[in-house]
Amino acid sequence: MLDDQIRLEKPLLITSGQKEEYLEDGAVLIESIVSETWLKKIRRASDEIIERSRKIEESNSQYILEEGHSKNSPRLKRLSSPVDHHSTFWDFISNEISSQLAADVVGPNVKYHHSKLNYKWANGGTKFDWHQDIQSWPHTDYSPVTLALFLNDCTSNQGPLLTIKGSHRGPLFSMYDENENWVLSIPEAELDLSLTKKHTGPAGSVLLLNCRTIHGSEPNNSNQSRPMLLSVYSSADSIPYTHNPIPSPYAGTIVQGKSATWASHDPRPCQLPPDWSTGYVGPWVHQDKERQ
Repeated sequence: MLDDQIRLEKPLLITSGQKEEYLEDGAVLIESIVSETWLKKIRRASDEIIERSRKIEESNSQYILEEGHSKNSPRLKRLSSPVDHHSTFWDFISNEISSQLAADVVGPNVKYHHSKLNYKWANGGTKFDWHQDIQSWPHTDYSPVTLALFLNDCTSNQGPLLTIKGSHRGPLFSMYDENENWVLSIPEAELDLSLTKKHTGPAGSVLLLNCRTIHGSEPNNSNQSRPMLLSVYSSADSIPYTHNPIPSPYAGTIVQGKSATWASHDPRPCQLPPDWSTGYVGPWVHQDKERQ
């Protein structure tokens, strides 16, 4: 579904002003929209995941480990596809709050694509370079949105998400370097950093992030981790071009409305990523290579 069509739809959970902010800026924070009851359930599930990670010695397709991870002191960057590892995550990601938030910015018919749980661990959680998402999982249009749920309060010294306002309306940047290596990184010199917006807020807040919006984050230099549940949805008529980098049996599930009988096509082209069908190592490996 395209922006002009989405504008005509009456929002279900957010205000008309918040919807317009999303469409104009490429991101909008909806504060404290998720209940403490849900947050407690999700935190318990996350604690179980962290406990299981004690047995993991190196990163794999499920767990991406932070430097210094050990059995006695677990440190995680990411759990890929949390919906496949604990039922609570799918219960939340497919529930009415999540699906209606997505519907408010992608249109009434909503399809799930993938999810991840990023931890941004205390005392050194890794920086994430400026980048755009859609080149990693291109679709036939630019409706895909990431819902980023704050599991805890997020402050300015925890490496909060940063966005470049309005960048979704600008060009798509190449996620390859001059040697055609996939680096998932945009040089700062090419960006207008005066348009940077820092997204902090209380637990239970959800950041709606457009798939074209340039974003990143600094290291977490605080003594509190910054866990964030990221779930990606699209309009039902938006079709992936390539293999899902974080596949799941749930991918393609309609969580709101109905399935599509026609595909939506945005006339703007989209860069294609490497072939993820042989496996996906996570973004930090590519960004680390770019820094070397």
